[in-house]
Amino acid sequence: MRDAINFLLAGVGGQGTILASDVLVNVGLASGYQAKQAEVHGMSQRGGSVTSFVRWGKVVYSPLVGAGEVDVLLAFEKVEALRCLRQLRPGALALVNMEAIEPLTVTSGDAVYPDDERLFAAVAQVTSQAAYIPGPALAAQVGNLKTANVVLLGALSAMMAHQAADGMQVPVDTWLSVIIERVPARYVDLNKRAFEAGRQAVLHPA
Repeated sequence: MRDAINFLLAGVGGQGTILASDVLVNVGLASGYQAKQAEVHGMSQRGGSVTSFVRWGKVVYSPLVGAGEVDVLLAFEKVEALRCLRQLRPGALALVNMEAIEPLTVTSGDAVYPDDERLFAAVAQVTSQAAYIPGPALAAQVGNLKTANVVLLGALSAMMAHQAADGMQVPVDTWLSVIIERVPARYVDLNKRAFEAGRQAVLHPA
């Protein structure tokens, strides 16, 4: 077991970031870690940035993580990924949902939304361990756009499973049991399919 694994989840209100953070905390607890989370955002309503830190460790005194200490970034939106890169340690895992939600500065014409090449180049300067997932498209294929956050959790589980670092390899059943506890019974099969769609997007990228 590693001494600590530091996660950063970043997105926009309405994307399911907080639910994903809750799942991640409980996956850590189910894996034998102490686990804590902290939301360090201003607004959680649709359109506002949402950022959560999650820490797994043998002993976790605080959920906050310093700049350059994040081991795993789960970015629900492309600009949020760019904004958070300075938090990552070199070689960290970076999973980016390829969804663009234009802020007011862009829609008003005061700024330009960065293109994908800028995103790829910026991430590559920090880590070579990155994956880019079309979360909404995969969720739509499953049958419900609201499952995009579970798609991303599935993708994250697959990325972590391939890491040599001790403590990253969490069984699929552990992830699924935590997710199932948090969704209504009638949506269990849907969320299982969403989780698997995310895993396959990492294991067998197009």
